[in-house]
Amino acid sequence: MAQKIKLSTIAESLGLSTATISLALRDSPLVAVDTRERIKEQARTLGYIYNRRAASLRTSRSGIIGVVVHDIMNPFYGEILKAIESELDRSRHTFILSNHYDSVEKQRNFIETLLQLGGDGVIMSPAIGTPDEDVMLAEQNGMPAILVARSMEGLDLPTYRGDDAYGISLATNHLIGLGHRAIAFIGGTDQTSTGRDRYQGYVNALRKAGIEVDPDLRIQGPRTKQGGFEAAVNFLSLAQKPTAAVCWNDLVAIGLMNGIARAGLVPGHDISVTGYDDLEEASIATPSLTTVANGQTEVGRLAARALLDKLAGNHDPDGIHLIKPEMRIRQSTEPLNR
Repeated sequence: MAQKIKLSTIAESLGLSTATISLALRDSPLVAVDTRERIKEQARTLGYIYNRRAASLRTSRSGIIGVVVHDIMNPFYGEILKAIESELDRSRHTFILSNHYDSVEKQRNFIETLLQLGGDGVIMSPAIGTPDEDVMLAEQNGMPAILVARSMEGLDLPTYRGDDAYGISLATNHLIGLGHRAIAFIGGTDQTSTGRDRYQGYVNALRKAGIEVDPDLRIQGPRTKQGGFEAAVNFLSLAQKPTAAVCWNDLVAIGLMNGIARAGLVPGHDISVTGYDDLEEASIATPSLTTVANGQTEVGRLAARALLDKLAGNHDPDGIHLIKPEMRIRQSTEPLNR
């Protein structure tokens, strides 16, 4: 077997101390930028591989962050993860990802495994039904936790998410302003803070406009494009014949529009539809989707920064930190035409 390249080998080849080599490979500002780059280039030439396990024994830090979310196939979480990764890269941290699919057991197993690996911290969008003790398992074992997208009642931890009630009220008020009164709410579940807050925002906007809230105009459950497509049958069969729909997210909205089109109607013209999240797909859908930008990039960036600051001993106060959503008006909503 080839002999492992050591720090001392690089030091001898450059006529520098091993301490300088070590600092440079960790991007320490104590070493001049030009010297750092020269050392890194020599390390690459010699085939040196950074030994994270050995470093963790010296510093009590592994440089590993755990991230656990509902499902990375949802682009909403993909955008959060991209921002987390970008922020962690700046401090030479890496992350291990897990999807829990709302399985509390799968999420718990991930946290336990992360603890066994010596993870420095965890960023999580908690699964439905997560008990406080599962999150505190990390905290009490020296692995701080930051929550994103979903909050947990009674658990005072740094939580970063969009202001869902306000955001959905923007979408609902937009439709009311276009003359719509029979407005359905499609998707989501009261089992998550996101689902509860978004429905409450819809209810608040209707009541403020003097419109009676009809529980029959709520179709719970869908969170995907397929779910939105399948919900179109129920939506088009509703006795009150809604002229518009506020959807729980963009995926549901796009699926619903496809279902409406399949039924021979024109989304936007015959039935106005709003989404939520302003995913990349929203602007290129047919018709382009009126939606609410929920700040998921900012959520990911702030959550990662908060965790790194917490590890350094400085961090934002615990509690919920809300990102203010913004309306994106496109072609899927029109004034009431009947």
